[in-house]
Amino acid sequence: MKELVIISGKGGTGKTSITAGFASLARNAVLADCDVDAADLHLVLDPHPVKKTVFISGHEAGIMPDKCSDCGLCRTLCRFDAITMDSEGRHAINPFACEGCGVCVRFCPEQAIAFPERECGEWFISDTRNGTMVHARLGIAAENSGKLVSLVRKEARRIAEEQNAELILVDGPPGIGCPVIASITGADCIAAVTEPTLSGKHDLERLMTLARHFKIPVKVIVNKWDINQRLTAEIEKGAVASNAAVIGRVSYDRNITAAQIAGKSIIEFGPSTAADEIMKIWEKVCQKI
Repeated sequence: MKELVIISGKGGTGKTSITAGFASLARNAVLADCDVDAADLHLVLDPHPVKKTVFISGHEAGIMPDKCSDCGLCRTLCRFDAITMDSEGRHAINPFACEGCGVCVRFCPEQAIAFPERECGEWFISDTRNGTMVHARLGIAAENSGKLVSLVRKEARRIAEEQNAELILVDGPPGIGCPVIASITGADCIAAVTEPTLSGKHDLERLMTLARHFKIPVKVIVNKWDINQRLTAEIEKGAVASNAAVIGRVSYDRNITAAQIAGKSIIEFGPSTAADEIMKIWEKVCQKI
């Protein structure tokens, strides 16, 4: 069983569109959407949840008014300015500012601060027309997206082992932060999707540096390559210099947008230039991993 993670150095490069295309071409794969902060693979694959689980992570402080003496010590100690005054002039905790460090709980002389576990989101196991999919939704202003990503990958691997799947296909988050690290650690291969813009070039370079640190092979795909052919050539040259393999280009194709509106991958939508190019890239991916 292999694990392929499709990521991008920046958002909006077409990563999810290509992942959806791969999902339509894969014969025996389990899917995982690890972009938990802004998941959108479900918009194309129309998953039907068979299991829903609340994601619990960390704690959240809350003042109990009947015990609080309004001494103000918690407000003095809080380094995140989470302690505010409510409409009645009493101390209260802003749940969006609270980092769950527990200092106020530890030092409150009246023991008037509750510290329950925090619900940070939810994750799902769903059926799709392309196989089982594990995905999640992080709560508004919730933390620990890296932990939720690790949970999604763990469940995807468990299901893949149960189903004797040949591949785990992961739609990863953009950037190089904690969620990305949680998405790629231990993976067999990274497919890095970029676009021929200065920001796309710069962020791909950072992404390849991260992949080298974890010693994971990188395959580069340039999406919308024909909007700037000169920059595409520069990106591909830089990728080769960084020991990454360039495995294909995808043209700018309005059919991809039309497919998204129809709730389909570009492969399912019908014949097009982009569909043909993605199929050829998929063949190369299969050969490499």
